[in-house]
Amino acid sequence: MIESVLARDEKAVASGFQRAHDEGCSPLHHNNEQALRSVVKAALIACADEWACVDELPSGHGYADMAYLPRRGSTRPASLVESKADEPAEVALDQMLNRDYPQVMRSLDVPVLLVAVTYDSKSKQHTCRIVEYHHNAAPMK
Repeated sequence: MIESVLARDEKAVASGFQRAHDEGCSPLHHNNEQALRSVVKAALIACADEWACVDELPSGHGYADMAYLPRRGSTRPASLVESKADEPAEVALDQMLNRDYPQVMRSLDVPVLLVAVTYDSKSKQHTCRIVEYHHNAAPMK
């Protein structure tokens, strides 16, 4: 899953979250944002050796749902994940950019992947958008 995020393969990431959500979430709690956040964390648990995961990271003008910070010596990018239920992925991306979530990672001097994960409770489908953010340039869409 993490390799799909790093490759910016949005379809594969959405599909991976879809599988994790279908297999790991009770139908009674399937349709809420907290369940989606749990799915994201479970799907990305394998990256714990290279990244430290921080929930609700104070950043910019709000809190990033999850931040994945590269461990010392890693050459991997940092990642910010924002999850939304029943909203387009662009809403999550706009929130991260408009509230300047990446600024908290400025001192890391690495690119930041902005990962927007959404879930549509009616269609039961996931979408994902991944944008590479560099502190000295506009986001690459």
